[in-house]
Amino acid sequence: MDVIANNLANVNTVGYKRSRASFEDLLYQIRRQPGTENSLGDVTPAGIQIGTGVNLSSTQLMLDAGNIDTTERQLDIAIQGDGFFQLAVFPDMGQNGIGYTRAGNFFINKDGELVLGNSNGFRLDPTITIPENATSIAIGTDGKVQVTTPDDVTPQEVGQIQLARFANPAGLIARGQNVFSESAASGPPTTGNPSEEGFGSMLQGSLEMSNVEPVRELIDLIQTQRSFELNSQAIKASDEMLRVISTLRQ
Repeated sequence: MDVIANNLANVNTVGYKRSRASFEDLLYQIRRQPGTENSLGDVTPAGIQIGTGVNLSSTQLMLDAGNIDTTERQLDIAIQGDGFFQLAVFPDMGQNGIGYTRAGNFFINKDGELVLGNSNGFRLDPTITIPENATSIAIGTDGKVQVTTPDDVTPQEVGQIQLARFANPAGLIARGQNVFSESAASGPPTTGNPSEEGFGSMLQGSLEMSNVEPVRELIDLIQTQRSFELNSQAIKASDEMLRVISTLRQ
């Protein structure tokens, strides 16, 4: 329920990746081992194994792409394909102070640097500085950032956006604020330029939205509620049966 509720809460969060809960069965009570011999010397084809319940084994990040929302804003960038933007974050939020995100809603801070539009305004890494007198900003599919100024209408390149990807991106640690960090499960990042060596391309004036499907999550929510009610009834019935058994001799 917590996983589904968090997905629904982030249905409009830019670049959010939904989580899926995975379960595993618990220990079994082996009351008769399969394959034992009976009194006639025949091998029993099946035994008696009674399970003791279920446990949450993991929550898995589902990294399929979200819908692209066209905003026409110069500093909104969507990644089409594989890769994450790199951010300079707090030391306790990422390995070597680097975090990763699919959110592309960037702004310009007081120093002219491109920063993510979250509560802390983490800088894009490598840092890209936009001149104060820039009249327009163009970001190519290859991640090159060019600006024009009143003094020179010829576009001037001011930086190169780089992306990072992982052998197991589902192993990234969600840190909040649209930021992920590297883990032993994800493996170290491989960095490169957009549109090269399998990395995704940049799409300026657009945002990748959350990949949460509200209808699907609501269906999962209803199924979870019904499963809980059924399990509650089963436990109640089992307790009633045990109570009756315990009073039989009385």
